[in-house]
Amino acid sequence: MNTPISRFFNRYRKEGCLAVVLLFVAFWTIFFSRNTEANGFLQSLIESRFLSLRNLENLSRQVGMYGIFSLGMGLVIISGGIDLSVGSLMALFGTVFFFFLTGSHAWIPGIPWAPAILVLILFSVMVGVLHGWLIAKIRMPAFVVTLCGLLGYRGLAQTMTHDTAIGYYDAKFNVEGLERLLTGEIFGLPAAFITFIAICLIVYYLLHLSVFGRYLLALGRNEQAARYSGINTILIMAFAYIICSVLAAVSALFFALYTADVVPSIHGNFFELYAIAGAVLGGCSLRGGEGTVIGIVLGTTVLLVLQNMVNLLGYDSSFSKVITALVILGGVLVDRFDIWRLLSRPKNASAA
Repeated sequence: MNTPISRFFNRYRKEGCLAVVLLFVAFWTIFFSRNTEANGFLQSLIESRFLSLRNLENLSRQVGMYGIFSLGMGLVIISGGIDLSVGSLMALFGTVFFFFLTGSHAWIPGIPWAPAILVLILFSVMVGVLHGWLIAKIRMPAFVVTLCGLLGYRGLAQTMTHDTAIGYYDAKFNVEGLERLLTGEIFGLPAAFITFIAICLIVYYLLHLSVFGRYLLALGRNEQAARYSGINTILIMAFAYIICSVLAAVSALFFALYTADVVPSIHGNFFELYAIAGAVLGGCSLRGGEGTVIGIVLGTTVLLVLQNMVNLLGYDSSFSKVITALVILGGVLVDRFDIWRLLSRPKNASAA
């Protein structure tokens, strides 16, 4: 029966399955991190380390910081591309921001944090334009362009700082207001999480309610057909990489202020893989042309809850990398064999 409800569940079948997985993982974590000294089983669950205020606050902050750049990666993947330079860009953006705050060189005077943020955003737009031009206009493979960025951007950040840490403690102007704004809370929730929700709404509109979103999905499904139908595929693809770069810059601000400094050699390591894992787990097809904002949010949340579970249960933190690898592999297998569609296939269709 083709009703609005059935169409809704058919459209968001992946997200529904993913929500069930998230609930299962969360309950599993609550169960094994429960307070065994509490009176009664239910009370032990309520007092679990997972449900502690501090853990939930840290988890929501992580979801916000990681989710922001995962949304950008999701848009690029939906367009049929990939961006392997996100982690290195995070290191470079954090370095550039602190560079202008501290005036580390004579030809770069220290400036207040507001102009420094503006410079950072403009710089991120330039990086996105460069990626878009090389990939969409020059027709270079996205893998090659962003792999070069992965190496080059981090190397540039290390060169700028002589491979040492750079932070806001040497800033020429007071940055306490910015620190409180980005690392504090808004309405009782971490500022990073609130910013993430606001960006989710904007990206949801762009992807699901605007012409840009329809063109982006068409581009990812079949670039040649999209071009023949009159879509400016070069502009749409370039815009996807610009958004990805700008969101990486926004996320880099939160990470830089949260850690207080940036060590280019390690800052942002593997972040591009976390973004890819969150997007793929959320239903974005690596072949392009498929994905939703809700899916990316759920995928990123599941990944971070899994990592949180590893920490709470006392496993080595390196084990979280194994989980990330399995998530990416599982997401690709699901996409390859279209398991979501098989799971949601009507019984009468399977019988036929």
